[in-house]
Amino acid sequence: MAETRFERLRELMDQNGLNAIALNPGPTLNYLTGLNFHLMERPTILVYVIGQPPLLILPELEQAKLSRSRIPLQAAPYSDDPATWPEAFRQALKPLNLGNLNIGLEPVRMRYLEMDYLQQAVPAARFTSASGVVGELRLHKDSVEINEMCKAVAIAQRSLLDILPMIKTGVTEKMLAAELTIQLLRNGSDSELPFQPIIASGPNSANPHAAPTDRALQTGDLVVIDWGARSNGYCSDLTRTFAVGDIDPELRTIYETVKQANHAGRAAGKPAANAGEVDQAARTVIERAGYGEFFTHRTGHGLGLEDHEPPYIFNGNPQQLSTGMTYTVEPGIYLPDRGGVRIEDDMLVTETGSVSLSDLPRELMTL
Repeated sequence: MAETRFERLRELMDQNGLNAIALNPGPTLNYLTGLNFHLMERPTILVYVIGQPPLLILPELEQAKLSRSRIPLQAAPYSDDPATWPEAFRQALKPLNLGNLNIGLEPVRMRYLEMDYLQQAVPAARFTSASGVVGELRLHKDSVEINEMCKAVAIAQRSLLDILPMIKTGVTEKMLAAELTIQLLRNGSDSELPFQPIIASGPNSANPHAAPTDRALQTGDLVVIDWGARSNGYCSDLTRTFAVGDIDPELRTIYETVKQANHAGRAAGKPAANAGEVDQAARTVIERAGYGEFFTHRTGHGLGLEDHEPPYIFNGNPQQLSTGMTYTVEPGIYLPDRGGVRIEDDMLVTETGSVSLSDLPRELMTL
C-alpha cells in the first residue's frame, strides 16, 4: 500500500513539475509513512526526491518511531543543541543534490521554522506550493480508509446518544462539551479529536463556529452540536440540532428548511456531478424558503485524515466528484440573536451515486 501511494505521489509530482517535496509532520507525512510526529520547537521534515529513497530529518529522541514506518527511510537525526541544526540540515540534504530543483511544500502546513532551515541548506532551490499534489494524492479513499471513517462515524454517533439525557435546562454548554469529549474517548476515538466539540445554545447557536461557554440551556433554545471522532487517524464530522422544550414557530420552520436542504445536498452527490452542484442543490432549498442571506458558509468540505480537505463543496466549484471521494453536507440557517440550525452528514461517492456514512435521525428531537 505504501509503495502504491509513493507511485501515485511520483506521478502527481511529474504532472506538476516538481522534482522534490518536503513535508512537515501532519496528515500527508502520515499517509505516506504511517508515522506521526508533533509540530514542536524541534523541526521534523520528510524530503522526497524522485528516484531516491525518502529522507527524514528528525530529532534524536524521535528515532524509536522509525521502526514503525511502512517504507524504508533514510534517517538524519540531530541533537538537542539548536546551534548545530543548520549544519545538520546541510549535511543531511547534501547527498540529495537539490541544487536548483523545484521543491513542493504544503502551504497550510510548512512553518517558517522548517522553511528557514531548508533555505539555509539549499539556497539555490526553488520552493513552490504542492497543494495540488497533496490534495489529489489523498482525494480518493480506498476500502481500508473508508472502513476507518465508518468506525469514526459509529464512535461519534454512539457518543452523542450517550449524552442525550444530559441535554436539558440548567446544563451549561461547557458541561455538555466535556461529557461528549469523555464519551468519544471512552467509545474508542483516537485521543486527538478532529476538533473540539461545538456546543451552542440559544442565541449562541446563530454562530456557526461558536465555542462552548458557561451559558446554561433554557426552555425554547435550539442547541447545535458539531462533533467528530478519529479512528486510526481518520475523521468523522457530524452536526445535529436539538430543541429544549417548546420553540418559536419560526425556529421550527428553519429547522425543517435545513433538513430539506440537507436531503437535497445528499441526493445531489454522484460521479460526474461537480462540487458546486451539491452546494447549489442545498442552497436553493434555503433561498426559496427566503433564508438565503442566513446561510453564510459553504455546504461542505472533504473529509479524511483531516477534518477539512478537498473536495470543498462551495457554489461554483467545478471539481467533479468521483468514486471514493468523501465529504460533508452541512447546510445551516443562522438568525442573529435568536438561534441557528445545522444538520451535517458524512458522504461517500460510490460508482452509482453517494451514500451517507452517518444515519442519526434528522427529525427535530425535543428534549
